[in-house]
Amino acid sequence: MIVGVLVQLSNQSVDKIFDYQVPLDLQSKIKLGIRVQVPFGKQTLEGFVLEIKKNTAHKEELKQVQSIIDEEQVLNTELLELGKWLQEQTMSTLINCYQVMLPKALKAKIGTTISKKMDVDLTLNISSEDVANGKWNSSQQRVLEQFQSSAKVKKQDLLKISSSSTKWLLEKGILKEEQTEHYRYHHEFLEKEQYPLTEEQQQVVNQVLAKKNESATFLLFGVTGSGKTECYMELIENAMKEGKSSIVLVPEISLTPQMVERFESRFKNNVAVLHSRLSDGEKYDEWRKIARGEVKIVIGARSAIFAPLTNIGMIIIDEEHSSTYKQENEPKYNAIDVAKQRSITHHCPVVLGSATPTLESFARAQKGRYQLLQLPHRVNQKPLPKVTIVDMSAEIRKGHALFSRTLQEKIQDRLDKGEQIMLLLNRRGYASFVTCQNCGHVEKCPNCDITLTYHKSSNTMRCHYCGYGTKKITKCPKCGEEAIQELGNGTEKVEEELQKHFPNSRILRMDFDTTSRKGSHEKMIRSFENHEYDILLGTQMIAKGLDFANVTLVGVINADTSLNIPDFRSSEMTFQLLNQVSGRSGRKEKEGEVIIQTFNQDHYAIHYAKQHDYLGFYHQEMKIRKELKYPPFYYLTYVKICGKDYETCKETATKVGSYLKSQLQNSIVLGPSVCSVFRVNNVYRFGIIIKYKQEPALYPVLSKLKAHYQSRRDLYVDIDFNPNHI
Repeated sequence: MIVGVLVQLSNQSVDKIFDYQVPLDLQSKIKLGIRVQVPFGKQTLEGFVLEIKKNTAHKEELKQVQSIIDEEQVLNTELLELGKWLQEQTMSTLINCYQVMLPKALKAKIGTTISKKMDVDLTLNISSEDVANGKWNSSQQRVLEQFQSSAKVKKQDLLKISSSSTKWLLEKGILKEEQTEHYRYHHEFLEKEQYPLTEEQQQVVNQVLAKKNESATFLLFGVTGSGKTECYMELIENAMKEGKSSIVLVPEISLTPQMVERFESRFKNNVAVLHSRLSDGEKYDEWRKIARGEVKIVIGARSAIFAPLTNIGMIIIDEEHSSTYKQENEPKYNAIDVAKQRSITHHCPVVLGSATPTLESFARAQKGRYQLLQLPHRVNQKPLPKVTIVDMSAEIRKGHALFSRTLQEKIQDRLDKGEQIMLLLNRRGYASFVTCQNCGHVEKCPNCDITLTYHKSSNTMRCHYCGYGTKKITKCPKCGEEAIQELGNGTEKVEEELQKHFPNSRILRMDFDTTSRKGSHEKMIRSFENHEYDILLGTQMIAKGLDFANVTLVGVINADTSLNIPDFRSSEMTFQLLNQVSGRSGRKEKEGEVIIQTFNQDHYAIHYAKQHDYLGFYHQEMKIRKELKYPPFYYLTYVKICGKDYETCKETATKVGSYLKSQLQNSIVLGPSVCSVFRVNNVYRFGIIIKYKQEPALYPVLSKLKAHYQSRRDLYVDIDFNPNHI
């Protein structure tokens, strides 16, 4: 027997199937999609079995499979095909496409061993009569007495009573050991109130169910608080009644705890969870639970779209506008595209939900490529919160640099009433950068073309691109003066100032730094929900999806942070962020209010966010996109040329730009130009933008380009189709 194996190396030049002979004693265990260990050159590697053949022309030259790692398929038939499709779509290596689907424990990688966690129970191997008549010493007697009230007793409990007696009873066959697998992730079922569907929600559900056995994509455009989650659960319950499974994607880890709680309250132990904050062992357990068919619902972030479910009946993508559904490193896939591909395989609907859909999605719905569903009203019929725009230019002149007078008064008012406040600042750390007051020097990362962010709690300056960190400087390295000051405001600084202004308030800061510890998201969200804190201060991770009944005030410290990003989507991102965070206010019985602080009060994104007017923003932004030939009117592909030597990189980028301009006759090719962050981790980056409506030559030309440079060690070509940022 011969097998074709794809080995673990992600190098383009070895991204192909290699034949190996299977020894007789292993042949009965060979299956497609399992991992095997094989010799490769002078090393031993792991790889996936992608082909099983009877013979080959070079049988006598073939090396042999050394061992088989898996008893069952790691990659089922659907995932094997999905990986090939993903390779075509992203121009990544096939091995990368398979590895991204799997938890660490199941990736092809030598040296990774993550074991199953086993509970060891002991049972009596003799009759109770023999126990009663036996001659036991006092410690043996105490061990055996534990079986009077229970047929099974945990081994560790008996070892605590008497280690030597327990071991002796096992050796003599009086006790018998039983091992059962223990799943590491703890699912806690909290009772949540179930709400009957409103007439609007029922109409949405009926429209989706009318196409429940078809590959159709729906865009559920519903205002914040309109009850999209209730619709999701109803659709999933219908799929379950028909014996089908479902996937629910959420964009942020911070949303997962509340979403999981609501689903587990309704569906109990039919739910598995997959996201990056689980330990490797927990992910392994959840994955196998799904593969074994023990659950019908998978909730998670982007990579949960690859969950090994069979017979999928519904795929839900909540907050579909979120940029986190697009992976930024290889393979650069978009989870929405993968969802649509799986829906073709399973003949099931995909529901994309958002209060602020991407312009591309809404344009597709307008054209009829997606079916548009709408929830224009909040469930409780309460109005959307009143939004006040505060001009910070005027406030600074009055001496209010961080919190406007209006925001301070509103915070105090809510504190007096015993209500809660959420404050958004989309910048973590204490200060954006440190600078010398004497000569103007700004301390930058030595590896990247970016300023270092000061973190007061650790007194370090850190790069948020490559992770470089160093102690905060006190003396300017350029002029030697001790004139260093911090400029800009991060979440740490805002927390400190809040404590000064409102000394009796309980403040919870939620950003990447405070949520890095395992389980911290769940604890923070639950403690704020239980009103153990009055003010939740956070980055954009608090802007979407969270539901707190007692929050009546939302404040945006600086609405311009995302507006100032040099990107064609910056206005859209700003509108979405403001609209989403506004929706956290007044979600239940109490009326909500929003204060947005800005230096650009006349900007249309801020104006339409104040009015909660998505359609107004959509039409205005579409005019600009059409004029500038950006999505959704044109497709974009971004080609980056990256290398450690500046001159080589620049020269290659110029050649690549000329080549693309000569070969892509139906496209607009712009560049090369330096990327917005020119140097990351000592790698220089030049970018070329390709705009096109239809370009038949695109994939062949880019494939040829990638193949031409694949053997180069000094630089590489990075291709991103439909990028989120350029």
